[in-house]
Amino acid sequence: MPVAAPITQDVLTIPRKPPEGPVNLVGLTREGLRAALIAHGTPEKQARMRASQIWQWLYWWGVRDFETMTNLSKAYRAELAENFVIAIPELVDRQISADGTRKYLVRIRGGHEVEVVYIPEEDRGTLCISSQVGCTLTCSFCHTGTQKLVRNLSAAEIIGQIMMARDDLDEWPRRGEGAGERPRRLSNVVLMGMGEPLYNFDNVRDAMRIAMDGEGISLSRRRITLSTSGVVPEIARTAREIGCMLAVSFHATTDEVRDRLVPINRKWNLAALLDALREYPRLSNSERITFEYVMLKDVNDSDADARRLVQLIRGIPAKINLIPFNEWPGAPFERSDWERIERFADIVHKAGYASPIRTPRGEDIMAACGQLKSASERARNARRQDGAAPAP
Repeated sequence: MPVAAPITQDVLTIPRKPPEGPVNLVGLTREGLRAALIAHGTPEKQARMRASQIWQWLYWWGVRDFETMTNLSKAYRAELAENFVIAIPELVDRQISADGTRKYLVRIRGGHEVEVVYIPEEDRGTLCISSQVGCTLTCSFCHTGTQKLVRNLSAAEIIGQIMMARDDLDEWPRRGEGAGERPRRLSNVVLMGMGEPLYNFDNVRDAMRIAMDGEGISLSRRRITLSTSGVVPEIARTAREIGCMLAVSFHATTDEVRDRLVPINRKWNLAALLDALREYPRLSNSERITFEYVMLKDVNDSDADARRLVQLIRGIPAKINLIPFNEWPGAPFERSDWERIERFADIVHKAGYASPIRTPRGEDIMAACGQLKSASERARNARRQDGAAPAP
């Protein structure tokens, strides 16, 4: 039986070949790191140990300077500095909401920019990261979907978002501190920022394996949630190769409505998506799937929609996150009335499913769900509308 080809997009979305020069150690898998060291002269018998030492400096201590890696000889540190770099996305701007939410604008290779959001809560701190520059899915309710897809992020650019946030939160352990001595401010990661993670599978997988590695950032797979709009052929692969929690941007209970809200439904409809989701908990040993459901006034918020929803997901261990629509300038929808959202939640809850209503966060800095879009892109659009010349 022939092996199925991986899901890909058109050639314009494939990351460009990185420039020649020192190799960035950030984003390499353990085996990739070992191979890179061997390729630059480290003896094979030493390479695994050296890779493990460097790995801990990068992902346990958050070190960016080879000179700080004091369990390596001075000569070896000099060799590393000559052949490698330790590079993460550049923090361009940080905004802090009245509710404590932080929105970061970060610059990556090629001068592109993406947004990252940190949401503090009493029992956790969640970082929402991006997997692509822009998005190709054009979901009609999503502000990010109005920005064209530029390219996939590399594994270094994905894990680098987590490293950058840990820098800002001062979360790397200090010398002399044992594991668990410093409370974790960044305890959860969600792939819910710009882009469709399953259209950039390999880089997302490698970055999340780095995040889950016990000798580094050490996030439990149950603390990582990947959100997909429904790239059906890659869902089982996610279960096998990542095994994290899964969320699905559901948002509708009929193909007619979902075709309009989430155009990928025209390729993989509700029936195909639900078949894949029924297998996911078994393949990944996950407890349940999160169904994300944005509440749009007079579009998908009726009692009939609520009843259809619980029928559709019957037999799938699940919770339903009800998300009040975050309105943005020019949005074609309105947020459902609060009483309607509560009525919808009550029907779902009585059917036996957890149905929390997500509290909008960071709306004053445009950091809420569906509002992720780089500040520079908004500024460029404003200049075009005003007829001004584009900034360099």
